[in-house]
Amino acid sequence: MLKRALLVASVALAAMVACGDDDEASPDGGIVENNGPPDGSAPDVKPPPERADFGLDTRPSNTSCKAPPRPPSDASIVVEQVYANSGTWSFPSQPMVAAQRPGDASRWYIATRDGNLVYFPSSNPTNNDKKTALNIGTVSGSPGLTTTGEGGFLNFVFHPKFSTNGKAYVSFTAPTAGVGTMRSVIGEVTSANNGDTFGSYKTILIFDQSTATNHKGGGMAFGKDGFLYVSFGDGGQSDDFFVHGQHTDVFFAKVLRLDIDNVPMGKTYGIPADNPFASGTGGKPEIYAYGFRNPFRISIDRENGQLWVGDVGQNMYEEVDKVKLGGNYGWPCREGFHDYITTTDNSNKCPSMVGLIDPIVEHPHALTSANEMNTRSLTGGVVYRGTKIPALVGSYLYGDYKHHDFWVLSFDLSTGNPKSTVIADASALGASWVDFAEDVDGEVYGLSLEDSKMYMVKPAGAPTGTPFPDRLSKTGCKDTTNLVPYDVNSPLWSDGASKTRFLALPDGKTIAVAADGDFDLPVGSVIVKSFALGGKTIETRLLVRHDDGGWAGYSYEWLDDGSDAVLLPGSKTKPVGSQNWFYPGRADCPSCHTDAAGKTLGLEIGQLNGDFVYESTNRISNQLKTLDHIGMFGAPLSAPVDQLTVYPSPTGTAGTPETRARAWMHANCSMCHRPNGPGAGDWDVRFATTLKDATICNADPQGDDFGVAGAKLLVPGDPKKSLVSLRPHALNANRMPPLATSLVDDKGVAVLDTWITSLASCP
Repeated sequence: MLKRALLVASVALAAMVACGDDDEASPDGGIVENNGPPDGSAPDVKPPPERADFGLDTRPSNTSCKAPPRPPSDASIVVEQVYANSGTWSFPSQPMVAAQRPGDASRWYIATRDGNLVYFPSSNPTNNDKKTALNIGTVSGSPGLTTTGEGGFLNFVFHPKFSTNGKAYVSFTAPTAGVGTMRSVIGEVTSANNGDTFGSYKTILIFDQSTATNHKGGGMAFGKDGFLYVSFGDGGQSDDFFVHGQHTDVFFAKVLRLDIDNVPMGKTYGIPADNPFASGTGGKPEIYAYGFRNPFRISIDRENGQLWVGDVGQNMYEEVDKVKLGGNYGWPCREGFHDYITTTDNSNKCPSMVGLIDPIVEHPHALTSANEMNTRSLTGGVVYRGTKIPALVGSYLYGDYKHHDFWVLSFDLSTGNPKSTVIADASALGASWVDFAEDVDGEVYGLSLEDSKMYMVKPAGAPTGTPFPDRLSKTGCKDTTNLVPYDVNSPLWSDGASKTRFLALPDGKTIAVAADGDFDLPVGSVIVKSFALGGKTIETRLLVRHDDGGWAGYSYEWLDDGSDAVLLPGSKTKPVGSQNWFYPGRADCPSCHTDAAGKTLGLEIGQLNGDFVYESTNRISNQLKTLDHIGMFGAPLSAPVDQLTVYPSPTGTAGTPETRARAWMHANCSMCHRPNGPGAGDWDVRFATTLKDATICNADPQGDDFGVAGAKLLVPGDPKKSLVSLRPHALNANRMPPLATSLVDDKGVAVLDTWITSLASCP
């Protein structure tokens, strides 16, 4: 297979993360890498490469690209009251939500439970500065306000384009003459004077609530997609009394997604085309995700668009969910990570236990002295994206209304496992956390309802340790001249990006090859991988083996002028051309770079056993023979390369339909679906595993069956009933690979489908 890597000294090329390749397949089944320098200019044209025994004569000395120390990971923070009451000032009573106008930090707006929207200057306010912009119960056209039970003025958000359209949105409860206690309302208010007053109101969505007074929800947020997300509880009482959690014909226990900018004639909102029930079949077209008990607060990560939900538990467990399109988060079948009302208990409340998505973390209710569970009430928060506490970036901040706890949810950078830490000093404040808000700069504030106070999260002191280099040029890996280039036979899908890869080992250190062909790189190694779209490099990732022996990944976003790339403290989504590009955060890397897969992906005998064009010498040579020749391996290869495993290119002509499909699955699925991997079930889709031993053929799914009658992991002859095909075709919560891809690998899944269609039976 002919593969080309452009060794351009000005390009810092590529790295880590299990989020794939879409290299353009050449006619002979090899890969033609087509990305040039980061400024988009064309690469130098060279004469055709010459066939040689070895691509390099000697191992280059790695003088610059060396593993930096692991950066500090713990943020030291304090939570301090702001706008404290004084002789000339009292904070608005019963605050529910805080917000600032988009792009304008000069004011805070506070929605109070009794229906008022109050604003004041963010610097040195007095009572004379406190103004009322709106009373949602009395504004013309409003259906009124009730504060019965858990009702009231529950949420307020500005339209992202408020400065030009003057629009904002409200969530509240209104009186009803029906059988329920109240109605849930989403309304639009408009200001003609930049938010001084809101004089225009219209109802966007309204429905009768249940006869209970609790679990009305109240979450509301605008996504990076421009759509409005709103959440509602299950209707109240206990044990999903009204049977709403798992049923998609109601708004209860759901997160909805509405298009309020593109509204059909005669409607008050539109339906995003990719909502899971947009066609009206199977559920309400407004539904985005379901299976919640009381998602009182939701938020959207301003960098990557991720939806977070804080879901209030019942008897034993509260939970935090990272929500995906079409996801089912389990209530009442599950509470936290635990079965609650199962299909066996009540098939109406829990029709199926299949496809339920677990939370990121759960919080058990504390035991009292009487050995009974003590009540909690989790209030969902926001992801920190400010600048004052760099070590906190990407962490989720949230609290507990009843117990007053304040938590920081972060992710272990080696394992990817979530870690929720209670901030004792903040918990001691006794705040009844009802909302967490971001200011224009991404700094985080919390509201306490019962004592009417506002708090700010601040750094407690400078973090200890050496920060990771904030520019790619400072890592020593931007200039790849002294690094060893390589490529893989079966690439991981990366939304159509072309990629270049380099190895940087400490001088004198070598690679150990495991019995299964996987490479074990020495401490101090760096893998460099860059991604390009439209001929322009957009990202470089470094996968680093630190001096403690652990691996960690770091993403750098290239500047538009191609001069350098900037370290990203967390994940990010950015429009690139006609698509969105996802930059994984440090905590995302272990999702694919699993322990079971040996952390590195692609660095194995079967992936590198093929021809490669070495630009520095203009030679075509086998990669394994070249690496062996220049002393990269600690021991000789176990056999001549023509006797070693070769993974065929999935889109090439070498191999058989089965081996090409199995090579694709190895690259895109096996990092999780292998022995001791984190994937659900016990199936094993490594290339070397036979189809019989893979335990996927005619095997029952462990998750969602996509509503397909007779669906199995793999149904011989029928890709449309095979989960291994349906999942890479999906664009919702069931998508595989689950991270950093939003486009379907049409060529790759076509290879997979061709093989499945050719199967007559299971072995």
